[in-house]
Amino acid sequence: MPREDELKALGKKTIYKTDYDKDVLETFINKHQDHDYFVKFNCPEFTSLCPITSQPDFATIYISYIPDKLMVESKSLKLYLFSFRNHGDFHEDCVNIIMEDLIALMNPKYIEVWGKFLPRGGISIDPYVNYGRSGTKYALMAEERLKWHDLNPDKIDNR
Repeated sequence: MPREDELKALGKKTIYKTDYDKDVLETFINKHQDHDYFVKFNCPEFTSLCPITSQPDFATIYISYIPDKLMVESKSLKLYLFSFRNHGDFHEDCVNIIMEDLIALMNPKYIEVWGKFLPRGGISIDPYVNYGRSGTKYALMAEERLKWHDLNPDKIDNR
């Protein structure tokens, strides 16, 4: 398991990748494994490219997870999300890729990723994806949250 003093990105000169790169993600040990809690990241400066037109897409990405043994280091997450800047994929693909990469990285008990994309052509797209570890209460939680994830949608003033 990685130690905090082994983190590569934190405290170092920032090098920004110009295309998708999951290898910049880093973890550290969860010091509070004895209980469940949510960690939430609000990432309001996400950009990617439309795979058809190459026009930029802008979004706020919300990532919430219940950690198990490992947690994602926030600067590495920032660099990872920045690496989508020149990556061409549909909105739905981006949120699924982000979730799948984070599951592979840290094996959380539960995770959800919600992209709130600004409109292009008069339509905004807000894909939501989640995962709960199979065979646990978190799988049931994922089913319920998926059913009700947008029951009380946010008021969004910028679209």
